[in-house]
Amino acid sequence: MSDIETIMRTAPVVPVIVIEDVAHAVPMAEALVAGGLRCLEVTLRTPQALDAIKAMKQVPGAIVGAGTVTNQEELEDALEAGSEFIVSPGLTETLGRAAIRHGVPFLPGIANSGDIMRGLDLGLTHFKFFPAMAAGGLPALKALAAPFGQCRFCPTGGVNLANAPEWLAFDKVLCVGGSWVAPKGEPDIAKIEEMAREAAGLNG
Repeated sequence: MSDIETIMRTAPVVPVIVIEDVAHAVPMAEALVAGGLRCLEVTLRTPQALDAIKAMKQVPGAIVGAGTVTNQEELEDALEAGSEFIVSPGLTETLGRAAIRHGVPFLPGIANSGDIMRGLDLGLTHFKFFPAMAAGGLPALKALAAPFGQCRFCPTGGVNLANAPEWLAFDKVLCVGGSWVAPKGEPDIAKIEEMAREAAGLNG
């Protein structure tokens, strides 16, 4: 995958995955990919995350990236684990410049116009709107996006199967991020594949 937009367009939903047991990583990735969700964001919220990224990378068709990357050290650890893209809950100049220097597709989090302008100063035009519902939902994103016609977004945080189509109907939204397709704990593989199929079929 060459750029973040290409990755964002692989499916309408990017699963946001918290792995607490590395043994769950491959079966979960296989189920998600089989259901039509190839782009998998593994959050760095657990000690198992980096090993999970390495394991999921072995699943044919999977595009595996790291989420909740908050600093340059975590970025480098994620890249060493094989991450194909990086997602951050926010944006600092240091992290943004490090991602650009490494040439990795990067989706930084934004919640206001200042965040977007900081990203534009760095040459970035694709952003994670986070936390989407707590930050004002779709009306807030529409208001934020209006002055920045070149920008595209992936809302994450409070997005679910019921409200995802409304987000996806907004032309500035390329995809949504959601944890509902990959719940924490012992994975129900058949259920995850079923939820992935449902999510992959969403449209605005």
